[in-house]
Amino acid sequence: MKKTVIIGATQNPSRYAYLAAERLLENGIDFIPVGIKKGNVLGKEILDLRTRPDISDVDTMTLYINPSHQQEWYDYFLKLKPKRIIFNPGAENPELEMQLEENGIEAVEACTLVMLRTGQY
Repeated sequence: MKKTVIIGATQNPSRYAYLAAERLLENGIDFIPVGIKKGNVLGKEILDLRTRPDISDVDTMTLYINPSHQQEWYDYFLKLKPKRIIFNPGAENPELEMQLEENGIEAVEACTLVMLRTGQY
């Protein structure tokens, strides 16, 4: 089964990262919420991004953090070895996208919500 890591997870139901968690759950896709704020998302504890939690078998990582806050996490993203990383609107980052492609990780500029809704996920 595909496992998706949500970077920038929040327990705020009005945020897109939370809505993505809802849609992933509705589609039967396992997700791991990771962020800097404590809390839980749909019964899952948000893992602290600052501790760089070890997560295995990551299929997809979906980013909900601004490019100006991504650089310190580049090595962590690469270490998780996802098959792809989705750069949601506002998270696009050509520098990171190039590093991912050089490491055999697909970089996708898209909206996770739209991908799920249209069957492109």
